Amino acid sequence: MCVGGNTTTTALRFNIVGKCSTSRARVAEMKLPHSLVDTPVFMPVGTQGTLKGIIPKQLETLDCRIMLSNTYHLGNRPGVEVLEAAGGLHNFMNWNRSLLTDSGGFQMVSLLKLCEITEEGVNFESPYDGSKCMLTPEHSIQIQKAIGADIMMQLDDVVDATHSDPNRFEEARHRTVRWLDRCIEAHDRTDKQNLFPIVQGGLDEEKRKDCASQLTKRNVPGFAIGGLSGGEEKDTFWRIVKVSAEHLPENKPRYVMGVGHQVDIIVCVALGSDMFDCVFPTRTARFGSALVFDAPGELNLKKAQFRTDFRPIDENCPCSTCANYTRAYLHSIVTKEPSACHLVTVHNVAHQLQLMKKARESIVSDRFPAFVQKFMLDLYPNMEYPVWASNAFNSVGIKLITEK
Repeated sequence: MCVGGNTTTTALRFNIVGKCSTSRARVAEMKLPHSLVDTPVFMPVGTQGTLKGIIPKQLETLDCRIMLSNTYHLGNRPGVEVLEAAGGLHNFMNWNRSLLTDSGGFQMVSLLKLCEITEEGVNFESPYDGSKCMLTPEHSIQIQKAIGADIMMQLDDVVDATHSDPNRFEEARHRTVRWLDRCIEAHDRTDKQNLFPIVQGGLDEEKRKDCASQLTKRNVPGFAIGGLSGGEEKDTFWRIVKVSAEHLPENKPRYVMGVGHQVDIIVCVALGSDMFDCVFPTRTARFGSALVFDAPGELNLKKAQFRTDFRPIDENCPCSTCANYTRAYLHSIVTKEPSACHLVTVHNVAHQLQLMKKARESIVSDRFPAFVQKFMLDLYPNMEYPVWASNAFNSVGIKLITEK
């Protein structure tokens, strides 16, 4: 059974161009209305249509092809009327590449104290002025249509992964499917925008399988894995990603929501996932932390050890920050001057994009296991790897180096 959608019109083409012969990692070209996106891909998060500390033109210079914005927040500010008058968010923010919009479902977790969840939708109390806003599946699609996102997410019933009530997860799983059908009914621009459903089911593998089986009956161009990265044990996290990805179609993109730490990303790539997003790289930049490929994975530039360190953050990084500024200079301004946020943010976004590029290149040349081994050894030169990561890689045939 295939429910909803027009099989003759789609705004997404997903062409797999390389596979790892050991793990489930793959590389694909994802053609969207505003750009060709190479996957696996990390998407920086610009909740309000802007990344804190970096402008759209700089993202283009870094060759970022797709970024994420948030439906709930954009629906509140600037609002649907302004977005429609501007001709969509692309015009409004002067961004010519692809956009993915979260549906607003995550705010059911992050703003739980401000919302009431019913079958109709989610009744939010605005964090801006205290007014009430009912976000239904139909309203979520209406806002995302005004935004003009290349990829729209369904409104799903999101439950914190660490929630203790199994009945709440059961309710959310089935409601997510019902809400998907309402989103599909409201989505009438299949030739210009794509709608992704979201696999829910908490930390129960069987519930995840069942949810995936229901969602894959719908005619949609891609899928997301949601409800994770909320504080659950990492050894549970990767197992849920693995089982969810295994029960989604091979010929469509798989998006693991809220994943941004570099080890987490590479684990998910090995497990067969294609798309990732997180505020972590830009948020940590604002606290003076720069991402690197060597141990310990990030540099706290506030530390006194960098006061006379005249090297760039990463000598091999192509970003403008590494080309022009030293660790010592950044040490002197981080968390004190607004320009520091900008400079470290540019580097951290560049780092994530470089990580994805290296992963893609290794998959295409079928040396992804060797890439993973070096990547992990660089981060953990004493070979004391996180047990959960070793377990995850082992599950797809990748053995980490344990002796030199």
